[in-house]
Amino acid sequence: MLTAPRQALSAAPTSRSAARWTLAGGMVAGPLFLAAGLAQGFARDGFDFTRNAISQLALGESGWIQTASFLITGALLTAGAAGLRRALRGAPGRMWGPVLVGVFGVSFWAAAAFPADAGAGFPAGAPEATVMSGHGAAHMVGGMIGYLALCAAFVVLARPLAARGLRGWAVASRIVPVAVLAGFMASAASVLAFTVGAGLGLLWLTAVTARLAGVPAGDRDK
Repeated sequence: MLTAPRQALSAAPTSRSAARWTLAGGMVAGPLFLAAGLAQGFARDGFDFTRNAISQLALGESGWIQTASFLITGALLTAGAAGLRRALRGAPGRMWGPVLVGVFGVSFWAAAAFPADAGAGFPAGAPEATVMSGHGAAHMVGGMIGYLALCAAFVVLARPLAARGLRGWAVASRIVPVAVLAGFMASAASVLAFTVGAGLGLLWLTAVTARLAGVPAGDRDK
């Protein structure tokens, strides 16, 4: 008669531990991706953050590093989505918030599978692309879907933030998508604006995931 309760008690800490580990993946994904992109961008010949997108780092002889970064980031984000679902148990947005973050994670795998086109002087010596290739178009569409999903996730996650008394965070979570999309819209004038917008989205996901993980349901900001 005592076996089942003991098994349940032992399973609970295991479940909480798994949730912490998967949430940690979601928290470190963005900073790791950006750190890898910045390090490569400053180190590789011909790359210029004012003219080139981080995605183009997957091209050329050292492109495997950025491809690996896409794959690892996608894995961390999908793990983070699973952890977020556990952290939001019983909270509003429990279903769609993690699903949308998961879609964002999968978009990084799509970016690895379909590399961006060369252009704007990178890789060094590569001819300028005059027509978008099929894989370049797939890369762009995958990224667009991923970031739209992320922006939608922020709006959805504003609800559990507000439910936990984090009203300032909830308001910011509705404003950040506007800034991210503004950066994307400004990319026609400046690739750097696109990079800043994308980076803001990644870092805000880290912040929101950490905040939701650290404030249990029912808690309030003091």
